[in-house]
Amino acid sequence: MPKRIVIKIGTNVLTEKLVGLNTAIITQLTSQIAELHKKGHEIIIITSGAIGAGALQLKTKKTRELKTQQALAAIGQSIVMRHYHDAFGQKKINVAQILVTYEDFSDRNKYLNLRNTINKLLELKVIPIINENDPISTKEIGTSFGDNDKMSALVASKINADTLLMLSDIDGLYDKNPKTNKDAKLIKIVTKITKEIEQAAGKSGSAFAVGGMLTKIKAAKIAMESGFHMIIANGKKKDIIRKSLTEKAGTHFISLQKLSAKQRFIKFAKEKGKLKVNECADDILKSGRVSLLAIGIEKVEGNFKKNDVVIINNFAKGIVDYDSDQVQKLKGKKKKVIIKSENLVLL
Repeated sequence: MPKRIVIKIGTNVLTEKLVGLNTAIITQLTSQIAELHKKGHEIIIITSGAIGAGALQLKTKKTRELKTQQALAAIGQSIVMRHYHDAFGQKKINVAQILVTYEDFSDRNKYLNLRNTINKLLELKVIPIINENDPISTKEIGTSFGDNDKMSALVASKINADTLLMLSDIDGLYDKNPKTNKDAKLIKIVTKITKEIEQAAGKSGSAFAVGGMLTKIKAAKIAMESGFHMIIANGKKKDIIRKSLTEKAGTHFISLQKLSAKQRFIKFAKEKGKLKVNECADDILKSGRVSLLAIGIEKVEGNFKKNDVVIINNFAKGIVDYDSDQVQKLKGKKKKVIIKSENLVLL
């Protein structure tokens, strides 16, 4: 049984027809989580449901219009937290709300502060409940995760979780759409994300992808590249958390590699700029752990600062030692290190 577990509870589990909260499900899931907590497991919850709860409060329909979604989320977040607070309170467990944006995972200081806060809450035996700060996250300027699946994978990656359990309204990943194919079979173990796996998840915009399976496969890629176990399971099934964690339910994505904490930060951070390098530097960087020298840089794009993450020719990311103006002046010069080898990760 894993020690540190991130549990993502999806909208389709938490809400009734995407509007309002299914309080019976919340009670059922918090009871299961409380049992794990009292046995010494460290639990972090990623929750959805704020927009649906806000829509019910205002007695309005959900909408795709961004400003309205943000307003509904602002209303619904406190409602969702009240239900978690009351449910865990009955089990004499304290909870804490954390609202995050994509920027918190791309700025190293913010990321370290977030990680330290979560670690301290766990030390205090408090369950952190995390959601995207929808009222200030804007998809137009790239500060939004786009979905809670990606956010949950990033949270699990950044805090060194052992397992990410994604609770949805489907039993796991099938080899074909189970809603239209009676002979669809559940895929129990995945050790590599292949083209066949991606096809089974459905294309973006398809009927099968509405439930978010495609975004879960993208999250599974983050999990497997980071080195932790991910599970997709049906959150509406009885005793699903225990069954999933003991491999008796769901689809299990098993990682075969392990990145360091710094490597995970670099790889999944939102880049602040781009460096285009020449063919020689391209070949050298791809060959192994070497530093990026100024002589190999041909073009500098974006406005970044020292210690920001930048992307290199779309094949690597790294933490720069200089801001963009300085790199612009240094490019082409010999023996000047722009990104140290320990701060470079191949994509």
